[in-house]
Amino acid sequence: MTTKPLTVVKCGGNPAVDTAGICADIARLVHERHSILLVHGGSGEIGRLAGRLGVAQRTLVAPDNVTTRYTDPDTLEVVVLALAGAVKPALVAELSRHKVPSVGLTGMDGDMLRARRKSAVRAIIDGRTVLIRDNHSGRIATVRTELPETLLRAGYVPVVSPPAIDEQGRPVNVDADRAAAALAAALGADQLLLLTGAPGVLADPDDPTSVQSTCRIAPTGPPDPSATGGMALKLIAAREALAGGVTTVRIAEGRTHEPVSRALAGAGTTVRVSGASTGVLAPAQAGNVPQASA
Repeated sequence: MTTKPLTVVKCGGNPAVDTAGICADIARLVHERHSILLVHGGSGEIGRLAGRLGVAQRTLVAPDNVTTRYTDPDTLEVVVLALAGAVKPALVAELSRHKVPSVGLTGMDGDMLRARRKSAVRAIIDGRTVLIRDNHSGRIATVRTELPETLLRAGYVPVVSPPAIDEQGRPVNVDADRAAAALAAALGADQLLLLTGAPGVLADPDDPTSVQSTCRIAPTGPPDPSATGGMALKLIAAREALAGGVTTVRIAEGRTHEPVSRALAGAGTTVRVSGASTGVLAPAQAGNVPQASA
């Protein structure tokens, strides 16, 4: 656990998200002595690089309607190149431009994120449920906090992304939102902010003005059927963070001016668990749902 209140910020990979604005806002808060760890995805850059390299992209739809990235060996290579080779250096450089020292890490560094690779995942194809076995994705099982804690105490902003490392010491893709939740819980963070291309959780997915100030999610199982795709996974990540002891989780817009400060002030949607007990669960216990990828 860090010596002062910690906020974990997850910067979405949607190209609409203003990563420069997020970094500028984080820099201002760090200069005001906030402690922040930044987690990022990179779906836009993954798709762009896959197109340049001719690697076909495929999305899996689970029986509960949660969508995930199919990570075959070629796609895993693209994920690593895109996140560690393009998105992360850009974020570190942007923070440096604002006089904030940061260190770019993947979940494999310092054995930080250990995951169990799934031997098979269920997906709906042509109306039938089938098992997909050649999928290099996994679910986070353990978090080692020594490395990020050391960096935070020294005044650095850790910038973290997938992949994690599996039981055989090989890279495995994990969902960046759920990585942020696992890190927030393990580090004893006070807040987790999931910044995305939407203004929050919408009551009507087709109406961007229908932002819910509070969204309640069941303690187990899939999220509300109205939440699909990336938003469904963000709600699952939020539930895991809350189950792991994080006090406040918000899903907010990453396209606005000072998006981190606005989310800290209450913008977006605050996620709560319906009928939550006072006990704290480990994140891995907070629902049996598919693990998506960055």
